[in-house]
Amino acid sequence: MNKDKRLIIFDRLAEAIPNPETELQYSSAFELLIAVVLSAQATDKGVNKATALLFPIANTPHAILNLGEYELKKYIKTIGLFNTKGANIIKLCQRLIDYHHGEVPKNREQLEALAGVGRKTANVILNTAFGQPTIAVDTHIFRVSNRTGLAKGKNVLAVENKLEKGVPKQHKLNAHHLLILHGRYTCIARKPRCQSCVIEDLCEFKDKTE
Repeated sequence: MNKDKRLIIFDRLAEAIPNPETELQYSSAFELLIAVVLSAQATDKGVNKATALLFPIANTPHAILNLGEYELKKYIKTIGLFNTKGANIIKLCQRLIDYHHGEVPKNREQLEALAGVGRKTANVILNTAFGQPTIAVDTHIFRVSNRTGLAKGKNVLAVENKLEKGVPKQHKLNAHHLLILHGRYTCIARKPRCQSCVIEDLCEFKDKTE
C-alpha cells in the first residue's frame, strides 16, 4: 500500500471517528494502568464493571497494597485470569512505590519492568496516559492492519513496526484508537461490515461482504 492511500485511509477514519479514545474508564494514569492490566483476554465492558467497584475503594498503589491481594481478588473475580492479575497488580504496586514514588513511569523500559506489563500494555499507557505516538497492536489492530493491507505482518511486532513507519505523522497520536475502534465496530472478525465502511474502496481485503 502506498503512502497516499494510507493518508486517505487515516483521514477518513479520523473524520468518521472524531474523538478516538479508549473505552476503559479511568481518571488517572495509575487507574488506566490497572485497567489495562486487567483487560488482557477480557472485555473493556467487563473491566469497567470491576473497576467501578474497585477504584472508589482503592485507586493508588498504597491503597491497593493496604487492601491486600485477597480482598483485591474479590473485586476482580469476574475477570478472566483474576488470580494471576491480582498477584501481578500487588507486585506492580509495590514496585511503583519502591522505585517510582508511587507514580506511573513515562518510560517504556520502566513500564515493562512492572509485573503484568508487556510491550502492548506499555504502548497503551505511553499513548493514552502520556500522549506519546505509540501503537499497541491488539487483536483488532492486527486484524485490521493485515486485512486492509495497511501493515501486513505475521506477528504483532512486525505489524507494529510497519505501522510506526507507515502511519502519516499527523495521525500517529490517534492511530492506535482509530484502528481499534474501526476493528471493534466495523472491521469485525467474522463478518466485517464492509458496506458501512468508510474505507471500503481503499481496502485491499479480497473477500468483502455484501
